[in-house]
Amino acid sequence: MSATEQSLRASGQPAAASAGAQIEPAPLARRSHHSANPGLLEMVRSLISVVVIALFILTFIVQPFRIPSESMEHTLLVGDFLLVNKIAYAPPGIWKWVMPYRQVRQGDIVVFHYPPNPPEHVVKRVIGLPGDRIHLENGRVWVNGVELTEPYVSYEPAYADDFRDNFPSQMYTDPGVNPKWWTEMSRDIHGGELVVPPGDYFVMGDNRNFSLDSRYWGFVTQDHIVGRPLLIYFSLREASATDVAQPLSDRLGQKRDLLSRIEDFARWDRFMQVVR
Repeated sequence: MSATEQSLRASGQPAAASAGAQIEPAPLARRSHHSANPGLLEMVRSLISVVVIALFILTFIVQPFRIPSESMEHTLLVGDFLLVNKIAYAPPGIWKWVMPYRQVRQGDIVVFHYPPNPPEHVVKRVIGLPGDRIHLENGRVWVNGVELTEPYVSYEPAYADDFRDNFPSQMYTDPGVNPKWWTEMSRDIHGGELVVPPGDYFVMGDNRNFSLDSRYWGFVTQDHIVGRPLLIYFSLREASATDVAQPLSDRLGQKRDLLSRIEDFARWDRFMQVVR
């Protein structure tokens, strides 16, 4: 037995198994002082990653909007919350093999910067593409000599308006018409029809008698289009200005239970509904 082994045994410590044996790591008590920090740091990193990804998605891919008016009833209702695909009509570039880019089509619902006030966003349906010839007869739309089949359109009762229903009309009778548009419109009217210029689109609301659209303020340019609604991710039950008033009733009421109030709070059947 070597002198080193004798010394270790005398002190009560075991000898190493061989000359190549390694010294044990420091006791756990000395390392536990730092064990909580890596977990906290990892949590912060994960949270930052989620925030960055969410900001990227909201900035470049989708954007939430809320419907405030009845102009798109009954496709979109007052109180609907939309997720809008912002890359649907973006220039494809080198990513065309990955991203589903495509051209604007007739019948598409689009979100765009409101021409009279660009910071404001508006949602309408595309009726006319560049080069299309458009006119209305008694509220019905004709494009390139053919009457459109529009199952999505609503004609709620409204006052008679020749400018609205027989567009383009030479009579400037509607106070909702933008004066600038009125002066510009005449240059694009040929043979009683409005011809959509290159790079522009003619849009209308589905609620034809209650929609301020291209009839009143003009065309939407390609660079003003923000995107296309994907789905309704939530819908608050809010009244529309065109809703028929409920009849008076003498029935006694009582305090409704919580379940009834939750059911009336939102239109649950519209949750995650795809916009078409």
